[in-house]
Amino acid sequence: MTITQWLIFILIIQVIHGLGTWKLYKKAGRQPWEAFVPVYNGVVLMKIINRPWWWVILLFLPIVNLIMLMVVWVETARSFGKNTHLDTFLAVASLGFYNFYLNYVADVKYVENRSLVPKSGSGEWTSSILFAIVAATIVHTYFMQPFTIPSSSLEKSLLVGDFLFVSKFHYGARVPMTTVAAPMVHDTIPLANVKSYAFNDNFEKRKTSWINKLQLPYMRIPGFQKIKRNDIVVFNQPADTLRNMDIFKPDRNYYKPIDKKTNLVKRCVGLPGDSLEVRNGYVFINGKQNELPDRAKLQFSYLVQPKTSQFNPKYIKERYDITDRFGIINKQNTYYFSAITDEAAEKFKNNPNVLNISINKEEKGNPNPDTFPHHPDYPWNVDFFGPLYIPQKGATIDINLKVLPLYKRVITEYEGNSLKVQGNQILINGEVANTYTFKQNYYWMMGDNRHNSVDARRWGFVPYSHVFGKAVFIWMSWDGFPNARWKRFFTTVHGEGKATSYLIPFLVLLFGWIGFNKWRSRKKEKSST
Repeated sequence: MTITQWLIFILIIQVIHGLGTWKLYKKAGRQPWEAFVPVYNGVVLMKIINRPWWWVILLFLPIVNLIMLMVVWVETARSFGKNTHLDTFLAVASLGFYNFYLNYVADVKYVENRSLVPKSGSGEWTSSILFAIVAATIVHTYFMQPFTIPSSSLEKSLLVGDFLFVSKFHYGARVPMTTVAAPMVHDTIPLANVKSYAFNDNFEKRKTSWINKLQLPYMRIPGFQKIKRNDIVVFNQPADTLRNMDIFKPDRNYYKPIDKKTNLVKRCVGLPGDSLEVRNGYVFINGKQNELPDRAKLQFSYLVQPKTSQFNPKYIKERYDITDRFGIINKQNTYYFSAITDEAAEKFKNNPNVLNISINKEEKGNPNPDTFPHHPDYPWNVDFFGPLYIPQKGATIDINLKVLPLYKRVITEYEGNSLKVQGNQILINGEVANTYTFKQNYYWMMGDNRHNSVDARRWGFVPYSHVFGKAVFIWMSWDGFPNARWKRFFTTVHGEGKATSYLIPFLVLLFGWIGFNKWRSRKKEKSST
């Protein structure tokens, strides 16, 4: 739905609200017309149910409002003496239409200055849990979200088993586009193994489905910094068409809303307006090799031939701090190590049990069909790629059949244009086009583990609309239960030099705060006796 369509929808909701509550407003000593005025009716209703005015703001926050609406329905019923469990059930199960019964049928009286203290222990627990969910949803949706590192594409900087806090306010929190969804879960509800959101993913029906029409347009709260080169960024995978992440088999007829696509974490090596090229596995920006932070370590895959049968891959992996898996790849007893740093390779080749070690890179001009843009005119692979221009908002490029494979997905799927090719002509939105002006910024996201990372070299540009947040803090790290990496607890993701753990200072402050609160409560008890 467009903004205009949403405004019309909200006005319709206001009319329904007014029709269902105007007598209740009158019984509460207010004017009936106040029930029909958008936003103002919410402020008045908060006064009627004896709740703070700022609850109105929560009613307009996507996802949060789904919870708050249920709370307001129940609170309205209770403000007119309907306090039983059945009243609560009917208020929620009827999606608020229980108010119509109270408004037109039931003989109810307004309970002025109603006590907000729950009348039972269960009621107190319910209220506490409900508002804890609301608070957590606000933080989770608009400020900070936990994230787990599932793969080794940024190994050395981020390890498998790291638990991150991802900041949404650095780049600006993205307003949820999927309005009907379970709070604080992503694509799937845990254990239940069902989708967490309402969306018709059928290619033929998705444009006409009323569920899809409840999608909000892309909007973003302003952030306080732009994405910088080499930032570690969490984003929604642009080309995600997977029905099930456990079965990595894309289905081009399966679509997900942007904010429900798979979350990935990579390093942003290319910014809008850059010319990017990968030469022999190394990234070059505008002709100069990209310099990574000192915490980052590039890794490549190697083929290793041992001299003797005494060669122990597991021991070698631990001794030389080799990141990823290994395996025998042929009958000549050659081992494939998927991720070794340059420093480790230098030491490794001097091992007395190693006959030969060779880097496993692809040759220039040898096309890899899995590499963007998946077109025969571009014989690129993961080690020799580009050059290509990364689109910048407002920039205009010449568009022709040669460059079309690079930007077709941008023009159609990411920027919503129709595109046809007739002979040597390109038609965008039905008109012949020789140039194209980009509507948003794009980024190039790659892993430091160059031969073991599904990144932009596979599926191309990342639109700004898909950017989720900035990885800022590691609060816990496990190398498989129960092996805790204590030195990584409470460390920052970015920064120079070796990461410092702030776990001990945090624990000191935590126990200090607990002790202070106990001392203060005891002091109050003594003063009251």
